[in-house]
Amino acid sequence: MAMIMNLNLRNSHRKSNIFLRMGKGTLILISFLCAFSACTGRFNPSHIWIPSEQATPEAPDYSNPGHWAALPNKQDFADRVPRNSGGFDNQKEAAFDVFFIHPTSYLQPTEISTGWNASLNDTKINSNTDEGSIKYQASVFNQAGKIYAPRYRQACIPSYFTVDTSRARQAFDTAYADVKAAFEYYLSHWNSNRPVIIASHSQGTNHAIRLLKDYFDRDDARSEQLVAAYLVGMPVWDTMFVNIKPCQDADDIRCYASWQTYAKGFFPDNYVRPALEPVCTNPLSWKTDSVYAPRSLNRGAILKNFNKVRYDVSDAQVLDGVVRISNPRFPGSFLYRFNNYHIVDYNLFYMNIRENAVLRTRMFRDITPSQ
Repeated sequence: MAMIMNLNLRNSHRKSNIFLRMGKGTLILISFLCAFSACTGRFNPSHIWIPSEQATPEAPDYSNPGHWAALPNKQDFADRVPRNSGGFDNQKEAAFDVFFIHPTSYLQPTEISTGWNASLNDTKINSNTDEGSIKYQASVFNQAGKIYAPRYRQACIPSYFTVDTSRARQAFDTAYADVKAAFEYYLSHWNSNRPVIIASHSQGTNHAIRLLKDYFDRDDARSEQLVAAYLVGMPVWDTMFVNIKPCQDADDIRCYASWQTYAKGFFPDNYVRPALEPVCTNPLSWKTDSVYAPRSLNRGAILKNFNKVRYDVSDAQVLDGVVRISNPRFPGSFLYRFNNYHIVDYNLFYMNIRENAVLRTRMFRDITPSQ
């Protein structure tokens, strides 16, 4: 299995990082994690399919609400709130926005999509997106702000494994072109200089990094609008941005938090320690130090049952450039032993993220009274 590409898309040939290595074991992991997480897509973990040379699907029209997975003025899965969370959907009243970029849900070829990029007219892939990441990830922000989550011609999962890096690059560039077009539409029609959170997971984080570079990192006026960025599920090095810095505490603003979740002591095959470790935030303490955060600091996880917040599921500690956790605790957890918790990067810390997003908006308002 080829090593997953380092998708810092302007610096694609940087030295490899071990925490981007994925293989058959990871695919099997995804299938099992779907039993208790946000994953709704289904694929055969025994092999990675080869995309066809299907023509690139038609570009989205972001004036069409159907080309958005979530908008604050329509009913969608981002409106959901776990019943026993004590939270509420504040999108109608929120003074802040959230631009959320979803992860890969194009996990298998469908009747409509067989090539490198998904069609926005593919109802199966759209359903995977909506019932997966929009429900279990984007919804975490609905108390903090109005959620805008574009559909985009996402690159298929084999794009991360192929040896044809040129073709994969085209697939990711097509996907990012859509994200950029969606953000331009959002700025022109809805933003009105409102402060914004940028949030993402996995492939979405690859695109969010580019978006932050293009719109915030070197633009002083727009950087003032950035509440914070949650760049989850992919490594982010502190060399990627010129001016945007890692968050160092729970109430820091105009900064970014980033983490990937792995079992304690896990090192993939052929591990080579990178010369520079990624920035990693502990989502229980919101610090980048290596101080252990016990399960008692976990405000609540959301697993397969979205309406049930579960407590004391996971601890967290930053080690080796990633978040390390002990075996999660939940009903039936003794049946599961994993090393890579990529699929549940948000789920395990759902309530901590939810409360933190609200805290950062309050801090932003205190520092910027006009908001």
